[in-house]
Amino acid sequence: MKRNLLKFAALTLIAVLGVSCAPQTAPAAAEPVAAEAALTLSGPATGVSWSMEDLQAYPATETDYTNKDGETATYTGVAFSALLAEVGIESFSSLTMVAADDYTADVTFDELAACPNCIVAFDDGSLRSVMPDLSGKLQVKDLVEIRINQ
Repeated sequence: MKRNLLKFAALTLIAVLGVSCAPQTAPAAAEPVAAEAALTLSGPATGVSWSMEDLQAYPATETDYTNKDGETATYTGVAFSALLAEVGIESFSSLTMVAADDYTADVTFDELAACPNCIVAFDDGSLRSVMPDLSGKLQVKDLVEIRINQ
């Protein structure tokens, strides 16, 4: 009986040591998480979007904007012309800027073409349009989408 008990104990010890000494497989690598889209372009260039990191990788443009109270602020961002050129948009009748709260504002091709310092600006973790010398209604806060209208 003692002999069987010793054999059982030895086999159990061998099994435990074998499992604990076996090579461990590394956990599967986590799938890379795509950066969340901060701005989407719709219309002829359907499916184009930029994360905040994508937008910050563009050459920065600074623009001063004076609000209706006469207060001037300097904004940093990406020129509308650079974003549209990247996706091959050369002309359109107008574009609609859409805020997260569904506020919309339209700007014509001619207005935007005459405004080289119109930008999509970085504004405390969100985006906004800054359109100097154009209507205050075109200064869209929390900008999330640009719709191209042909």
